[in-house]
This record gives sequence, C-alpha cells and structure tokens, in this order.
Amino acid sequence: MRSILRRIHKRSSLIGALALAGGGSGLVYFVVGSDSRTTISMSKPEALHGIFSWPWREFVSHPLFVPLGKPESVSEDIRSDDGTGSKCCSRCLGRDTIANAAARVGPSVVNLSVPQGFRGLTLGKSIGSGTIIDPDGTILTCAHVVVDFQGMRLSSKEKVDVTLQDGRTFEGTVENADMHSDIAIVKIKSRTPLPTAKLGSSRMLRPGDWVIAMGCPLSLQNTITAGIVSCVNRKSSDLGLGGMHREYLQTDSAINAGNSGGPLVNMDGEIIGVNIMKVVAADGLGFAVPIDSVLKIIEHFKKRGRVIRPWLGLKMIDLNEMIVAQLKEKDPSFPDIDKGVLIHMVTPGSPADRAGFRPGDCVIEFDGHHVGSIREIIDIMGDRIKVPMKVVVRRANNAFATLIVIPEEANPDM
Repeated sequence: MRSILRRIHKRSSLIGALALAGGGSGLVYFVVGSDSRTTISMSKPEALHGIFSWPWREFVSHPLFVPLGKPESVSEDIRSDDGTGSKCCSRCLGRDTIANAAARVGPSVVNLSVPQGFRGLTLGKSIGSGTIIDPDGTILTCAHVVVDFQGMRLSSKEKVDVTLQDGRTFEGTVENADMHSDIAIVKIKSRTPLPTAKLGSSRMLRPGDWVIAMGCPLSLQNTITAGIVSCVNRKSSDLGLGGMHREYLQTDSAINAGNSGGPLVNMDGEIIGVNIMKVVAADGLGFAVPIDSVLKIIEHFKKRGRVIRPWLGLKMIDLNEMIVAQLKEKDPSFPDIDKGVLIHMVTPGSPADRAGFRPGDCVIEFDGHHVGSIREIIDIMGDRIKVPMKVVVRRANNAFATLIVIPEEANPDM
C-alpha cells in the first residue's frame, strides 16, 4: 500500500477519490488543519497505481463539509465545477444550518392554552403555538387556536395562557382574529425583556427550499421538525376548501395537533409562514399561511381592527399558453391570448354580474394593469371597496369589452 496525500480542487476529483478508495479497499479520511482548510488523505493498493492519473490540486473546504468549530459558512469563495465560474451560495445547507436557524427563533416560540367550555362548563382546552414578533408582547398565531368560534366571530377578548420556552407564564388577550385567513394576534405584558423572532418574506420561496416547523405538538414544547417547501402557492380550491380564494405554502415538515399557530422558518432563522393545518389521512402534507399574506392582515388590524376584502362574485382560473392551446382545440373561437384570467362562473346579483361579466370572458387588464393571475387581481384591488374599476376582457372570436365593476365588502363568514 502506498500513501498519497494531496489536496483536491475539483468535486469530480473528490468523487473519483471516494470511488477509488471504495473499489480498491483503500482509505479516505478528512483532516481539518489550523487554517480551517480540509485535506483529504487516501491510500490505495499498489495494483491500482497508475490507473487513475487525474491532476491533483488544492481543495478548499466546501460549505457542505463545514469544519468542526466553524458552524458558519466559510469565508473563502468557493467556485463551482460547471465552468461558469458561479460561486457556491453561502447559504448552502451545512452541518449546523438547521440548528442555528432553530436557535434564532426558538426562544420566541410559545405554547398557547385556551379553556374550552359551554355555558360555564369547562370541556377541555385548545392547545396551540405562537411566536412573539414584537418586544411589546405581540404574538402571532392561528385564530382557531385562541378563539371560541361563536358564529365564526370574535365575540369578546378571549384570555389565553401563554408559556415561554424559558418557563415564564403570562395571561394573554386576543387582540384581533381573522377567521377567513385563520390568523390572530395575542398580546401579553411583561416587565422583563421578551425574545422576538424576525419576519422574513415568502415571495422568493421555491419548491425544494429547506424549512423547519416549530411549535408545541401534543403540548411537547420546543419541538422542531425539518423538511422542504413542497408547493409555494397551493390554492384553497385544490384542498376542497370553499369560500374566497386563498393560497398556502405546502411543506412535508411534520405538523401535528398543537403545531397550529407555530412558525415555518427558513434557513436564515426568519419566519416565512404560520402553520395552520395538515391532511389527517396522509403524511408530509402540511400547510402554512405565507408570511407576506400575514403582514397584509396585520396592517389591516392596525388600520381598522379587522380585515376588509373586496368581493366581485367571480370564480376564476389562471391561464397560461398550454391551457389556452387546449381550450382552443376544443373551441376555435376562444380568444388569441398568451395569458390572462378566465371567468369560470359569475354569481347572480353580484357586482360582477351587474357589471356585465360572462362565463368564458378572459380578463387581460384590471384597473389599468395587465394581469395574468388571480393573485394579481387581488393585489390590485387591495382593500378598496365601492371604488369603480375598469376591466378589459377578451371574448369569443377576439371581441373586446370594457366593463366597470364596483367591488363590495366580502361577507366575513364566506
């Protein structure tokens, strides 16, 4: 056996080294030097000498192999081997990435307990989770955890028992709750400083991004599970949920009873969603409200104490080139468009019905903006009600129509 000690630059060389050691009964091991560089030592049988003749070059520690004692990403730039010269992202998943993200958020995750009863008779407790998002004691959680649903409305300032990770307990008050989105705000008062979590953004999330779910499933406080984002815009209609249009983050992170209201966290230790439900008859199907939607709801709470949603009375479908091509195969008179929003159904007597919308219309402009998705229409409307908005639609045989619709406030029970 002949010992060889070299430094490897290319990833393909590393893979070759591992294959060589495995196939030839050699040994490969990592050595972390005082300069935080990682070297690879390898021994191989004499019989294999000369078969492999790749050049040996310097190998700098890759973030996937973070040296012990260096939990943060290495400071040196690591270039990929694809010839493009692109740098490996410093946010690559490392040995301590998940633990570090959980450590940033963990102290601010709380256990919530609400007595449930009927006419003064205590029937049990509602158990859930929440996150302190402001030093003033503001806790973000789910409405179904902290509100006793009386006709689906918040009838009074509910009292909530709040337990922090450090063992402190408080009596909280439900300040606001929105049943439609299932988001609520609880407030506690403390004379000592409270830990808080940082709110991130869900806009740039992609399927496959790593996330962790935190909370108190089955009252087991300080529980952390890891997984990925399975879908970034799972529609409520996909889940068979009625009412107005909603979109969720789907994750395969384990979510159980008691996780409701807890945070979904990215690898930077930022909240990117609020866990609200799972599919009982399946594993790895959990759902969270995107934090960007939650921030809009919080702004509504601050401005008016409730969420105002415009209502048109339309059921719509997002269009793309493939769907349009399929529709044109079935009906050659379908409009020549690349994208837009198809009107599937118009509610009789609704603002859209009075404006002249028809099933089969394709919305291409809304209030002066070109649109290609339902989400864009919702964002354009914002919280404006009783405000005329001009809508341009394409109809069969490429006919144009300009309609004026005046949104009404949606029924909160819808």
